[in-house]
Amino acid sequence: MAIKEFNVVGQSVKLRDLETHVRGKTRYYDDRQIPRLLHLKMHRSAHPHAKILAIDTTEAARAPGVVLVLTHEDLPGKKVWTALAGLGVGPEDEPVLAFDKVRWKGEAIVAVIAETAKAAEAAAAKVKVEYEELPAVLDVEQALEAGAPTLTAHWPGNHYIYPDEHGAAQIRFGDVERAFAEADHIVEGKYQTSPVEQAPLETTGCIAVPDGDGRITVHSNSQLLYFTLDNTAAILDVPANRLRFVGGTVGGGFGGKVDMQVEPIATLAAMRTERPVKFCYSRADEMRISSTRAAWRIYLKDGVMNDGRIVARKIASYEDAGAYLRFSSYGAMKQSTHYPGPYSIPNVWADVHCVFTNRTPSSAMRGFGVMPASFALELQMNRIAATLGMDPWQLRLLNAYRNGDMRAHRQPVHDAALVEAIQVAARLADHALPENFNDMTSWDREAG
Repeated sequence: MAIKEFNVVGQSVKLRDLETHVRGKTRYYDDRQIPRLLHLKMHRSAHPHAKILAIDTTEAARAPGVVLVLTHEDLPGKKVWTALAGLGVGPEDEPVLAFDKVRWKGEAIVAVIAETAKAAEAAAAKVKVEYEELPAVLDVEQALEAGAPTLTAHWPGNHYIYPDEHGAAQIRFGDVERAFAEADHIVEGKYQTSPVEQAPLETTGCIAVPDGDGRITVHSNSQLLYFTLDNTAAILDVPANRLRFVGGTVGGGFGGKVDMQVEPIATLAAMRTERPVKFCYSRADEMRISSTRAAWRIYLKDGVMNDGRIVARKIASYEDAGAYLRFSSYGAMKQSTHYPGPYSIPNVWADVHCVFTNRTPSSAMRGFGVMPASFALELQMNRIAATLGMDPWQLRLLNAYRNGDMRAHRQPVHDAALVEAIQVAARLADHALPENFNDMTSWDREAG
């Protein structure tokens, strides 16, 4: 079939909302002018790890403009949740509002609802929480050491346990140790990434509006609208059909708005006050409170032959999930299936650990899990090339997947294109490749 016969493939397609975006006419949740609007602000933990001995909201409740103060005792349904509960991934480990302990600096404890955002913020500062500080663990490998502070009974040893009872997402392919013994060179590297904030132009937020018929309409910028609706219903112990969530227009998300962070408390406040309630993050909140892409520590060990063939790759990788699960186990699973990268390596061993620390919980961001792995793998490829004194372009071409190769997670390669992509990139960069490397193809390993 010719491309011209397709409606989308090969054709110029105008985005449905392009014109309203360009003309500044797109309506976001914050554009709604709603009378009698109340504002919600949180009192948050001052410590990364501490027992909560007492919560005193007396002074906050008496502050000017305050209409309502909410603690964990006001939650009618689930007090603890996890992002993937609806998919059967658990256990539920994260308090909606902290009650026994705080496990990261900035964790929500008390919600204050007032006539203005400024009044709510001032009153939230008047909440008094009595703590017993506990030792904090802020490093992924230290968190796994014997005697490290335990964050929660859900995660003894501070690491996620997969359904097969393994403490890591694992890949076992071939015989790595035998291949290491036969290799001409052993090349090792340690790679570290930092948390990355998605930094959307529109910060996380919602407005919950009572409809007068017992239903609540929530205008949200969530990236997972019905997922958020279902979890909110469970936390508030109300039928899902009492909630109407309106979304679809997100002023930047990149994965940072898949976590449900504002809707349940705003909805509860609207139910209790019978007035619309807005809960939105300031820019400082977005940078400090919202889920980031996780920090990763990755160890790579490669067995390499003199001609550049990588015959073995061993990986130990540690994801800093922060204090709670959210989507981190999914990120670790995705990373494990990405190894050993886009390269055909006959012997692969990988352990990818999802580790809990007293840091801000991490979650999704554009290929989370995969991007840090790619960062480490490509730096490692450059390190191998330098060890061998070999052109890094040629090293990648030599080891690139071809169609029909078996990946380490036992799925055959289809539609490989790395060889051709490198060849085109080399031409565009005026990087001369030897003729035999230019003759290589993703369809025939012997070509070139």
